[in-house]
Amino acid sequence: MKIFPTLLRLIGPALLLVGGTAQARAPISKSVVATPALWQVKDADTTIWLFGTVHVMKPDIDWFGGRVKKAFDGSDQLVLEIIEPDDPQALSATMAQMAIAKDGVKLSDRLTPEARTTYQAAMEANGLPWQTFDMFNPWMSGMALSVAPLEKLGYKSDIGAEKILRAAAQDAGKKVDALETVEQQVGFFAGLPMDQQVQFLNATVDGLPEMETEFASLLRYWQAGQPDKLAKSMNESLEATPELAQVLLTGRNANWAKWIKARLDQPGTVFVAVGAGHLAGKGSVQDQLKALGIATRRVKE
Repeated sequence: MKIFPTLLRLIGPALLLVGGTAQARAPISKSVVATPALWQVKDADTTIWLFGTVHVMKPDIDWFGGRVKKAFDGSDQLVLEIIEPDDPQALSATMAQMAIAKDGVKLSDRLTPEARTTYQAAMEANGLPWQTFDMFNPWMSGMALSVAPLEKLGYKSDIGAEKILRAAAQDAGKKVDALETVEQQVGFFAGLPMDQQVQFLNATVDGLPEMETEFASLLRYWQAGQPDKLAKSMNESLEATPELAQVLLTGRNANWAKWIKARLDQPGTVFVAVGAGHLAGKGSVQDQLKALGIATRRVKE
């Protein structure tokens, strides 16, 4: 289960909303040209592009070019997982209310003595006050710990793929929509049974020592357009946490596939950008579309 927190970086942009506040940086020279994977769903009068995103990035990755940029430029509409609100402070307050433990049990008291010691040390090491988080349910700390270490390693949310795509769409006057609301996405975590929340938190803590190496590997696979290798890396986590995978990944993929099938009834060109983990491996959006009788085609240069 150690890869679970890094997997979340590929499937859940809502995680960014409980992380630190990454500040905008001055542009610097790009040094790595990436060729991430792209798929197409098409009928007589509708084209839907499927692009897997990474929600945090380092500034030396040049990915918005080639076939991806061409497909985006030719689209009338951008569809993301969520649209981040203009007032993040108001949203943070809403999330905090969703996270407060209604039964009054302190988060630390839900953990075994050994897990509690490791968890509290991890929170302190990442500048997160575990005492403050004691009022919350475990998913909140799990989300925070899935973000903070990557920010310390130099990954930035303000240059993540969604931010770049949304800004480009707004500049071009394209319509921007979302598959889910922020509240829905956070609700997937908040609605987990308590034992699964504790499992999620413990898996996140256990995975912290390997997070840098594992996320760097996943990012390399994404840059190279190798979703098969990305899926192989994901399998351990998905098999070890089937209930979490169903709620956070495959169940949502099925819903999105139904949306895509319905969208084919409307003419136009749509660029759909969701976390790369949703477009890789068993139960992916492509698999769900196939089950609905809809073919997807991998697009290459």
